[in-house]
Amino acid sequence: MAKYTRGFYMKADSVFIYSDELLRYRFSENHPFNQFRLTLTIDLLQKLGALDETQFVLPRMASDEELSLIHDREYVEAVKKAGRGELSEAAGEGYGLGTEDTPIFTGMHEASAYLVGGTLTAADQVMKGKAVHALHLGGGLHHGFRGKASGFCIYNDSAVAIKYLQTQYNARVLYIDTDAHHGDGVQWSFYDDPKVATYSIHETGRYLFPGTGNINERGHGQGYGYSFNVPLDAFTEDDSWLESYETTLREVAHFFKPDVILTQNGADAHYYDPLTHLSATMNIYKRIPQLAHEIAHEYCDGRWIAVGGGGYDIWRVVPRAWSLLWLEMTNQQLFSDSLPADWLLKWQEKAPYPLPSSWTDPDDLYPVIPRKNEITEKNRLTVEKLLYPLRNQSK
Repeated sequence: MAKYTRGFYMKADSVFIYSDELLRYRFSENHPFNQFRLTLTIDLLQKLGALDETQFVLPRMASDEELSLIHDREYVEAVKKAGRGELSEAAGEGYGLGTEDTPIFTGMHEASAYLVGGTLTAADQVMKGKAVHALHLGGGLHHGFRGKASGFCIYNDSAVAIKYLQTQYNARVLYIDTDAHHGDGVQWSFYDDPKVATYSIHETGRYLFPGTGNINERGHGQGYGYSFNVPLDAFTEDDSWLESYETTLREVAHFFKPDVILTQNGADAHYYDPLTHLSATMNIYKRIPQLAHEIAHEYCDGRWIAVGGGGYDIWRVVPRAWSLLWLEMTNQQLFSDSLPADWLLKWQEKAPYPLPSSWTDPDDLYPVIPRKNEITEKNRLTVEKLLYPLRNQSK
């Protein structure tokens, strides 16, 4: 088993939001969005000795009033009816329910409200000073709209939580989204709001759902200049991904100077992910939370709320990526590259392919990308286009 040590920020400064209620958010046996990844991640952390029961905080169910901070009441009622089998097929389609992406399942309102409530619980833990950092891996459903489900997302927990942070704590929120898919639902919810900055680094929408997140989506009205998108070319590798992330996020944080950050940690930019076309490895999932952690302490007195998100290779990628997030959040250092043997032994017989035995990926994980230099240069031009107005914009 790997050995860990703690630094200055002790584990008591961080809480882990979880209950088995979060596993009820389940569309079907073969649907790509599979919350079993939570079980795998928690078991990995516990076998490492990196997570114990004293760090767990139970989520609550979000109230209708809290959901209506973002979602239309009519839509919330439609979700309730759908979960009881009382919504017609035609009506469901109008709300994005009963589609291939977002099938109807029994109790879908209650399951979805628990995901939102988990993110609100994380927000309260941080803003009330009960914890410096809070992690809610069940959240991160960033595609949900005010009156419509989209992209596996029924309610948008991050958008509700940001509005909650504004109304309850008068906080300026920087939302950081590193999912391979553009965080469209959150962006549009605050597109005209200068007190929320939304930042999304993702695969270009030319090839991937939802098709948005262009460089010129910068906000509207008073919110113009507070929406930031870094659309990366397909097949982008680690070096270019990290260069784009580091360069842009540091400048966005310096410009906005938030009171709190909320990071969405989708783990689907990895080469193994079956739904995306990027060529990242575990290297980015080590650095993503490190930079977020640095920014939280530089601008927000450490206030950092983190949620999950996408991630559809639930065996080889998500448990490692999300474990690295928790290890960074709790300042626990990994000294061995080997995953615990008892975790591998327990899950290998259930996994559909060989599980990785190490935290890092091999250098030859995939064949050489022939357009690497061209892709890197294209991403650099995207970064320059994003930063040019930012560097010349006064608040």
